[in-house]
Amino acid sequence: MTVPTVPKPWIINAMPPTKAWDDHVNQSESISGDRRSDRRYAISLELRWKLIRRKRVLDSGTGYSLDLSSGGVLFDAGRALPLGFNVELAIVWPVLLHNTSPLQLIVSGRVIRSDYNRVAIQIVQHEFRTLGTSADHRGLLAAAAHTPAALFAKPAAAHGKTQ
Repeated sequence: MTVPTVPKPWIINAMPPTKAWDDHVNQSESISGDRRSDRRYAISLELRWKLIRRKRVLDSGTGYSLDLSSGGVLFDAGRALPLGFNVELAIVWPVLLHNTSPLQLIVSGRVIRSDYNRVAIQIVQHEFRTLGTSADHRGLLAAAAHTPAALFAKPAAAHGKTQ
């Protein structure tokens, strides 16, 4: 007498089809993966950082952002920073205020993760500030504000046209 063999479900489903596997991975990532409530934006911007403890600057340096969200910043500090310490970032913003004034985003936060050079902070406070402009640049801006636009028009010869 032969005993019928019953397929074992864990053996049959050991290697699910690709589509099913992708769905399984996506479902498990949504459960155990990224649980941040704020959308992150991968953007590399130059920054200066200050490590602060009890209102004293303990260390400072330069680096660049890896990603930003409304709740935190991941950046490369050039070295690991201690957990729990306060950090202030001055991030060079890529857009000019009124197309004339450079901006920086000032972020205050607390170090929540530090792996080698990569440091994650949770934002406590943020604000935009204008950067100072050089005297030469201020002079050019002032002259442009008081000069008719026709004076800035390029002559026809500059465009390769001759009369």
